Amino acid sequence: MATSQPNPSTRADSPHARGLVERLAERARAVTRRLDQILPPVSGSRGRVVEAMRYSALSGGKRLRPFLVMESADLFDVAPDNALQCAVAVEMIHCYSLIHDDLPAMDDSDLRRGRPTVHEAFDDATAILAGDGLLTEAFAVLADPRCHPDAAVRGELVAGLAAAAGTAGMVGGQMIDIAPERGELDLPGITNLQALKTGALITFSCEAGAILGRAEPRARQALVGYARDLGLAFQIVDDLLDFQSTPEELGKPTGQDEAAGKATFVGLLGPDCARAKAQDLIDSACARLDIFSEKADLLKRTARFVLERRS
Repeated sequence: MATSQPNPSTRADSPHARGLVERLAERARAVTRRLDQILPPVSGSRGRVVEAMRYSALSGGKRLRPFLVMESADLFDVAPDNALQCAVAVEMIHCYSLIHDDLPAMDDSDLRRGRPTVHEAFDDATAILAGDGLLTEAFAVLADPRCHPDAAVRGELVAGLAAAAGTAGMVGGQMIDIAPERGELDLPGITNLQALKTGALITFSCEAGAILGRAEPRARQALVGYARDLGLAFQIVDDLLDFQSTPEELGKPTGQDEAAGKATFVGLLGPDCARAKAQDLIDSACARLDIFSEKADLLKRTARFVLERRS
C-alpha cells in the first residue's frame, strides 16, 4: 500500500490553514485506507491492471474532492461511513481522469504527484485499462448500500456522478480542451471549458453531501453555488501555479498549455487580474455558505486555502 501523504503546500502560519491541514490529512488517510480495501491486489494476468489502478489511487494527492464530500455531508449529520464511501467513489473518478489526461494522446505528461505517470510506469494500454477500471468500479462503490441505506438516494448519487463525469461534465470539457479551436477561446469560452472539465466534479462533490443528507433545496443550492465559485477559482489558481512554479514544486510538468498555444485565465487576464478574479470568486463562495452559520466554517477556510495553495 502506498504511504505518501497529501502535501497541502500552503503557508503553515496561514490562519486558513490552522486546523485545516490536519483535517485534510485525516480525511485523506481515511480515503486511502478505504481505497486499499476496495482495490486489493490481484494475482494472475489481470493483476497488472489492478496494480496500475492502485498506483494511481493510493499515490496521495490533496484528496480535495473527497474532502468536500465529507465536509458537506457533515453539514447534514450524515453517517461518516456513508460519506466516506461516496467520497471514495468521487476520488476514483478523479484518479481515472488524471490517468487518461496524462496519456500521450491527451496532455502527454510524464510526471504526476512527483512521480512517473501511469503510462510511464506501466504502458499506454495498461494505463487506459486502469482508467477504465477506476471509472467503472466507482459506480459500483457508489451503488453499494454502504453508501446509503436508501436505494433512491444511491440512484440519485449515481446519476449525479455520471452527469459530472460524462459529456455534460469532465468528458465534454476535455473534448473542448483538445479541439483545434482551443487556442482561440475567449474568457467566456475558457470559463465554460473549466466549469465542465474541473468544476463539474467539484460541484458534485459538494452537492453529494446534500443528497446524502436529503437537504432542502435552499441548502443544496447554496452548496452548488459555493462549489461552482470554488471550482473556477481552483482552476485560475492552477493556471497561476503553472505560470509561476517549477515542475519540482508542482510535482507535474508546467507550461504545457502555453507551449501548445492554449488560452488560459492568466494568458487572457494577466497574473494580477487573474488572482483578483480568483479572490472575488472565493469571497462569493464563502458568502453563499452564510446560511449554515458556523457549521460551514471549515468549508469557508477550505476556499481560502485553495487561494493560497502552492501545488
